[in-house]
Amino acid sequence: MPSTKETAIYFIRELPEDLCIEEIAYKLYINDKIERARQQIKEGQHFSLETAKDRKKKRLK
Repeated sequence: MPSTKETAIYFIRELPEDLCIEEIAYKLYINDKIERARQQIKEGQHFSLETAKDRKKKRLK
């Protein structure tokens, strides 16, 4: 498994050349969130749609 640094370098190399540093940081942030979510799903750490809807209803009361 590649290190975080190697993953970031690979990801940055794939981005368009004309991005500013803020856009690169944002894209790295979003990519990290997506990868963490994928890992959580793989490990079974997620809720069903019905559970999420029930939790939302309880919070909105």
